[in-house]
Amino acid sequence: MDIPSVPALRVLCVDDNQDSADSMAMLLDMLGCEAEVTYNGPAALALAEEYRPDVCLLDINMPGMDGCEVARRLRRRAGGRPLLLIAMTALGSESDRGLTAAAGFDYHLTKPVEIDALIAALRRFALGPRSGSVHPPWVEGRPDALRAGS
Repeated sequence: MDIPSVPALRVLCVDDNQDSADSMAMLLDMLGCEAEVTYNGPAALALAEEYRPDVCLLDINMPGMDGCEVARRLRRRAGGRPLLLIAMTALGSESDRGLTAAAGFDYHLTKPVEIDALIAALRRFALGPRSGSVHPPWVEGRPDALRAGS
């Protein structure tokens, strides 16, 4: 089996489901990324200061501080530095996508995350313009769902 690769990116995986976060980090390592894991919003903000990720994969439904609040804070702290924010969540309605867009997410992937869609998002970010939020087209769980937009 050929394992695809993506450009080396520093990725922070945040999910209160430890198995989900850990398995996503293992997958990202296999794809050629460097991945760190944490299991809640406050810990994610603290680790992001030190780790300075290129990409953050954030669960939305987390106790204490949800992924949307983490995304807003990360986006403010990035200060124009390129940062790709990907929501990975079981929430998939249009209103859920609107909430993640308003919070500053670039992509909204529904669980279980399709690997091809994740790879497409990472490659697009790594190969695209690297200033500020990229706000690429939404990925809705399928790589063929990539479409033009802002």
